[in-house]
Amino acid sequence: MTVPSPSPTLVTAGRPPRILLADADAFFVAVARMVDPAGAGAARLLIVGGAPGSRGVVCSASYEARQFGVRSAMPIAQALRLCPEAMCVPVPRGACSRTSREIAAVLGRFAPVVQSASIDEWYLDLTGTEALYGEAPLDEVARRIRDAVRAATGCSISLGGGTNKLIAKLAVEFAKPKPGTAGTGVRIVAPGAEATFMHEVSLADIPGIGPRLRARLEARGVHRVPDALAVGLPALERLLGERAGRWLFDRVRGIGSAVVVAHAPAKSVSHEDTFDHDVDDDAVLEAELVRLVTQVASDLRAKGVAARTITVRLKDSDFRLRSASRTLDAPVVADRVILGVARDLLGRLRGARSTPARLLGVGLSGLGVGEAEGQLSLFGDTRPERETETARDRALTSAVDALRARFGAGAIVPGALAGGGTRPGSRSPNASPAPATPRRGPG
Repeated sequence: MTVPSPSPTLVTAGRPPRILLADADAFFVAVARMVDPAGAGAARLLIVGGAPGSRGVVCSASYEARQFGVRSAMPIAQALRLCPEAMCVPVPRGACSRTSREIAAVLGRFAPVVQSASIDEWYLDLTGTEALYGEAPLDEVARRIRDAVRAATGCSISLGGGTNKLIAKLAVEFAKPKPGTAGTGVRIVAPGAEATFMHEVSLADIPGIGPRLRARLEARGVHRVPDALAVGLPALERLLGERAGRWLFDRVRGIGSAVVVAHAPAKSVSHEDTFDHDVDDDAVLEAELVRLVTQVASDLRAKGVAARTITVRLKDSDFRLRSASRTLDAPVVADRVILGVARDLLGRLRGARSTPARLLGVGLSGLGVGEAEGQLSLFGDTRPERETETARDRALTSAVDALRARFGAGAIVPGALAGGGTRPGSRSPNASPAPATPRRGPG
């Protein structure tokens, strides 16, 4: 069925918001099993993220493997020590993207507004659609959606729901049919029951409460949601500051946003690679940086946006993660400018701690629509040339993008990308092989 946008009379009829969060169950595991039914599909203990002996980390694991202590972001080697009988497979990225789009298409048949929160999570706003479903309760509608997704895609999803996105996000964790739990795939918190429901939630489960904040709270005897409620707003504001204290007091009472926005704009784009072997050669790292910049700048332009902030991330051989960023005066899209800044940032990181690296990444944020072409002249010659995007830069990137669209992503890497040459001992950016045999994926 196709659901029209709710009419203003329905929305303003005084009924509470009806928000769902659809979360694909063990998404990467499910897709890996569908791609390889005879291999991954037959493995009860399955780890998705890389092959045995690889340098990657766990992207996801089957519920059975998680019972051995395997968790996402854990190094593959550590996961296999905990669960040595598990089968390890790479992330089937193409299949995951296709399946994600297929699930979103089904969800769009039921809700007038669907917001993608990640590749395997979607918020649905069903506010004002009660009449379209014959006044069926929200849990019944959620079960219809769950059945439709399974029938259309073969994937199982869980749905949490309530009057805002916070409640939906927390409720979906109770809905997931994990072994040893009572999850049935759907958990709806009725309007007015938010405060009671929050007593079931741990502070660590509330989005935004990380280890540092939790440690500060626990040092003051605040271990659970009831503890925070008992402390009260004034004490939380004294402990955390007025803004953070108010934020926390709202969250432990189940107060959150009910705004669901379709096609929310991306906040950043990034690429990173984990190397098969630690890399301590600056020339190799720089050649890898060129390749990453080429990828991330191409993605930026494909989204029709420009970036002001450039970030380079390094994960050292001892797993210490470091990053350096620079925000420019005007947004840019050209590889040359992004690469120039990224080189400086990488040099800063390497200068501060020259140790073998296991991961290198480049991220672009501070995104805005379009190429800010008219802003270039506002700054005159006050910016360094390497940070100033020119009409020639834009023309060059447009030509390169057109060639890649016609002949493939690897058809051309312009020599100008390296700023007119390479430093002594570095590999030419036009070299086609990946210098450190990087494996794309989580690091």
